[in-house]
Formats: sequence, C-alpha cells, structure tokens
Amino acid sequence: MTFESFLQSTDEESPPSDLSPELLSLWYTKAGRWEEAHNIAQDIPSKMGSWIHGLLHAIEGDFGNSGYWYHRAGEPPISREQIDDDWERISRELLGGGKV
Repeated sequence: MTFESFLQSTDEESPPSDLSPELLSLWYTKAGRWEEAHNIAQDIPSKMGSWIHGLLHAIEGDFGNSGYWYHRAGEPPISREQIDDDWERISRELLGGGKV
C-alpha cells in the first residue's frame, strides 16, 4: 500500500482489512475517531506504539502526556502545528516510504 492509497482510504467508512495495529490506529486518527485510535495505540508495546500514542495525546491537546510518549519512542516532542506532518511521517515510515 502506498502512502497516497492509505491516505485516500481514510475517506471510506471502514479501514482496509489488512492493516497492522499501528496503521489501523493511524487510520482511525485521520478518520477523526480518536477513541478507537487511542484504544489500539495504548496496546502496542513498542517504540512505534509509543510514538503513535504521543501523537494522539498531542491531537488531544495534552502536550505533557504527549511529550512523555514521544520520549519513550526516542522522538522529539511536537507542537500543535506539527501534528499533521508527524501523522504523515509516521505513516510513511510504517508503509516503507521513509521519513519526509
């Protein structure tokens, strides 16, 4: 799946059936379904899971909690203005497209 097709899929009512938990959480994030995205992200016990979890708390506006999760992921914390760019950066990394 390309980044473009993944992004386009977020306009659909339900996610593609073959997404990893990480991509599924990001899909729900972009679809505006924060609670579902968070429920998935908090159960991903990896640095990537922490990174996504941090992004979700940034979206929520809880930058203290977001910073904690970014630190656990080994990533620098983000500001409100960086949320969309970081969603894309994480998605591209998971999809094999590298960092933007």
